[in-house]
Amino acid sequence: MTDEILLDELTTALSCQSGVKIHINCAEKISGGDINETYKLSTSDGTLFLKMNDAHIYPDMFLRELNGLNILRNTNAISVPRPLATGTVGDKGFLVTEFMEKGGVTPDFWENFGASLSRVHRQTQTYYGFQETNYIGTLKQYNTPYSSWPVFYAFNRLQPLTRAAYDQQVMDKAMVVQMEHLWKQLPAMFPDEKPALLHGDLWSGNFMVGKDGKACVYDPAVYYGNREMDLAMTRLFGGFDTRFYFSYQSMYPLAEGWQSRIGVCQLYPLMVHLLLFGGSYYNNVKEILDEF
Repeated sequence: MTDEILLDELTTALSCQSGVKIHINCAEKISGGDINETYKLSTSDGTLFLKMNDAHIYPDMFLRELNGLNILRNTNAISVPRPLATGTVGDKGFLVTEFMEKGGVTPDFWENFGASLSRVHRQTQTYYGFQETNYIGTLKQYNTPYSSWPVFYAFNRLQPLTRAAYDQQVMDKAMVVQMEHLWKQLPAMFPDEKPALLHGDLWSGNFMVGKDGKACVYDPAVYYGNREMDLAMTRLFGGFDTRFYFSYQSMYPLAEGWQSRIGVCQLYPLMVHLLLFGGSYYNNVKEILDEF
């Protein structure tokens, strides 16, 4: 990314899309997950954040992320980085957002976070799904609309990943049969509830403490679904503080029996991790399926 031509192309794209003449002075590589190259940009308009990836493999990934960030920002319910530009330079796709400075945790941080997420989840629409296919990690996330959550969850979430896992030989036939058995039980498990706007990839690596001491979320995989999906995912990979869940529940109580559905809701992110990283995630998936 130190290539001057790429910096010049980024400067032009950023200036055109933001409507303000911006010059990029330098790009400093920083850590930002396992998927993308990430940089801290020093510019004439302040510090910005840049992520890049292979444009040929993921031609629309950052445009979809930009759309998701904007939808979350428009709720005015939770802090989200402001997206500024997306496009292609050389063989790289890119997304530029404001750079979020870190702050210190306030005493009511987790309570505020839980309340903020409950306000996001109160945003609804008439169907489960989303206006476009997007991504979770580097995997396509299908959002074909359905009026039924169990149907949506089976057809758009579990079935595509089960097929991919079997084709990649990280899931055997016996586990496929177990998954098919689970799909048939979904309608009896989930009570009717309005579709909720979801972050879609809400774990401890996708939020930070902002300068105001409140949570800022990023790297979304948004869609309208059952809100238990976001809550179940927060319990994976380290989990959130107990105060977060008490606050959420006080603001927007979950439907009866939600505890019994945590594992079923966690199947989707665990399947994503099985496909992306393999390893122990096979046992995590099997342990849930063995309960059914």
